[in-house]
Amino acid sequence: MKRVDDFRLKLAGRELVPIMIGGMGVDISTAELALEAARLGGIGHISDAMVPDVSDRRFDTSFVKDKTRFYKHNIDNSDKSIIKFDLGVLAEATRRHVAATMQAKRGNGLIFVNCMEKLTMNAPRETLQVRMGSALDAGIDGITLSAGLHLGSFGLIADHPRFRDAQLGIIVSSVRALQLFLRKNARLDRLPDYVVVEGPLAGGHLGFGMDWAEHDLATIVTEILQYLRAERLDIPLIAAGGIFTGGDACRFLELGAAGVQVATRFTVTRECGLPEDVKQEYFRASEDDIEVNTISPTGYPMRMLKSTPAIGSGIRPNCEAYGYLLDGAGSCAYITAYNRELALHPDARTLSVRDKTCLCTHMRNFNCWTCGHMTYRLKDTSRLGADGRYALLSAEHVFRDYQFSTGSQIALPDTEAADSLAG
Repeated sequence: MKRVDDFRLKLAGRELVPIMIGGMGVDISTAELALEAARLGGIGHISDAMVPDVSDRRFDTSFVKDKTRFYKHNIDNSDKSIIKFDLGVLAEATRRHVAATMQAKRGNGLIFVNCMEKLTMNAPRETLQVRMGSALDAGIDGITLSAGLHLGSFGLIADHPRFRDAQLGIIVSSVRALQLFLRKNARLDRLPDYVVVEGPLAGGHLGFGMDWAEHDLATIVTEILQYLRAERLDIPLIAAGGIFTGGDACRFLELGAAGVQVATRFTVTRECGLPEDVKQEYFRASEDDIEVNTISPTGYPMRMLKSTPAIGSGIRPNCEAYGYLLDGAGSCAYITAYNRELALHPDARTLSVRDKTCLCTHMRNFNCWTCGHMTYRLKDTSRLGADGRYALLSAEHVFRDYQFSTGSQIALPDTEAADSLAG
């Protein structure tokens, strides 16, 4: 029976362990998690979601405080159109985070940054260009384009000196999405170096409608592989979404995928940026505790725990501090929903907004518990302690389990290791 370690992902002139850890924001896929993936010979992601706030936490900068102070006169104003990000600050925060990560890198693996198109920030084109360009400036190995079709994203960095040097990839959920991307970028004579095919069981935002359950990853992977072969396009395909064991991964590698992207099992590692109490919520979750809803202001369905504090929260829009999802006109679906409830209940002490959530604030505070469909199986990967808490795992333990396990086997930490990890 084959193991993941029997395969290699050929990328950037290297032969890598074909395991990529997905980019979970905000700082859930931490630098520490990405560094472990690279040290072990695979690929790790950091996320550039809310990177000024990440910089403030990691490097004691004051970007969010300064922005809030600058726009404090607008806090009670329902019109957020004047709120913009200082592009110089955005560039500095991105370079600082990426450079520090790359300087600490060891091993033969790679570190990519996950870059969401839906972080429109009231200047979609300008902010996206700065985020990508600054990551390239700081030496990132590659950029994975996510949360959108990114039809114009390559063009924004086509003049960058590293445009043809860095690894550039795109996440898609259908052959049509990939075809659109390739057609729109044909004039640049620059193919993506890899394509991540994300299925309906993935965590967070989904590239499907609420009919997601009618789709399956194996079918989509097969369709895209057939298309790539028919067009004679040598683009490595990375399968993602619901790949919980090494055996799951091998099935896609044998199908023709060059690698797999995994994330759910790394949410309960020590290196993951989630607070430990939230990790315990993930461990305890049952399948019935997981839902796909439409509360994200991005317009994409999103998978999360039903108990997530973001659901139904009616906090005041905090765009002066954050404002990452403001569209090009300074609007956001949550602002619209919040203002509607405020008009209906002007004297209420607290509001409840059920149809949308303030994703920026809740993600920043780790109160939006997005998750993969297989989260309910996490309890089977650890040991329950006498204190009622599950032992956290190391990223190396999970990575090695994917790499060397066979079939549906999952390597539990031994009792002594579990005791130390629990501490």
